Amino acid sequence: MASAAKSLTSLLLISSLFLASWFCATGAQGTIPIVNGLSWTFYNSKCPKVESIIRKQLEKVFKKDIEQAAGLLRLHFHDCFVQGCDGSVLLDGSASGPSEQDAPPNLTLRAKAFEIIEDLRRRVEKACGLVVSCSDILALAARDSVYLSGGPDYDVPLGRRDGLKFATRNETLDNLPPPFANADTILSSLATKGFDATDVVALSGGHTIGISHCSSFTDRLYPTQDPIMDKTFANNLKKVCPTRDFNSTTVLDIRSPNKFDNKYYVDLMNRQGLFTSDQDLYTNKKTRGIVTSFAVNQSLFFDKFVVAMIKMSQLKVLTGNQGEIRTSCSERNSGYSYLESVVEEGLDALSGLI
Repeated sequence: MASAAKSLTSLLLISSLFLASWFCATGAQGTIPIVNGLSWTFYNSKCPKVESIIRKQLEKVFKKDIEQAAGLLRLHFHDCFVQGCDGSVLLDGSASGPSEQDAPPNLTLRAKAFEIIEDLRRRVEKACGLVVSCSDILALAARDSVYLSGGPDYDVPLGRRDGLKFATRNETLDNLPPPFANADTILSSLATKGFDATDVVALSGGHTIGISHCSSFTDRLYPTQDPIMDKTFANNLKKVCPTRDFNSTTVLDIRSPNKFDNKYYVDLMNRQGLFTSDQDLYTNKKTRGIVTSFAVNQSLFFDKFVVAMIKMSQLKVLTGNQGEIRTSCSERNSGYSYLESVVEEGLDALSGLI
């Protein structure tokens, strides 16, 4: 009897947390403009069950391995930041050119994340036909990764089309700030995409879940330790990564590595941010106050995270007759080479000068 009562109490607590997240997120998203071609109700008639299909399957996936949530969220970030949310990061390379996946920032994207997206695509197509894009599926999977790991729930504007080409190596490098970048560099980079300081700090909160390879932060440990880093934290990291190039991983958020919450910001206040790009958000005067506000108010963080995520999910989207709906997320529907895309871009540029 006592055990049953305890289980019921736990269930009610979890439900109340999810409800609080939902009300907070709903209020935030109501004020966000959406680009032409996207809609909050895009699939209501074409594929009304698309969101439930994706969420139900991800519930099963995360029950087996919650760490996959971070992989899917990161995949969405890396898709949107480079040439817009067009699913181009999902494309495999070919003899005509390397894919975005071959660029250094994407080499550590989880292989399983790509498999999960393709599995979701097949399930959605089986239920509705070929009407939902891979880029929309990725956006929904990222949202569900946040929610199912404890974060806010929110609506996603839909109607994206899949891109016909992938970005070059240089384009990928130029649009994904490295972990050793400081706050000023990141603020400047993301300002070109329409993000303000609050957006930047909120999006960085995605590091509340996930892992990192040693190579992304050992420059803060060797040959000399970053004096900003907490000494105990640094010593623990040296046990995981005894040399600069040691091949191992550690969690991004030491307090709650698999729960989407505001503890990442508490880490920063305690000088326990893993990357320079993380810790400098607290060091920099432009963002320090935002970090502090999120550390003491999780609802505020959730609210601002939702706003920033919906903004990010609309970067340079293809809509209407642009792009396509892929029959496989990893390849374009017909024979379209990287070389052809370069030629087309060159012709477009020339036509603009004539």
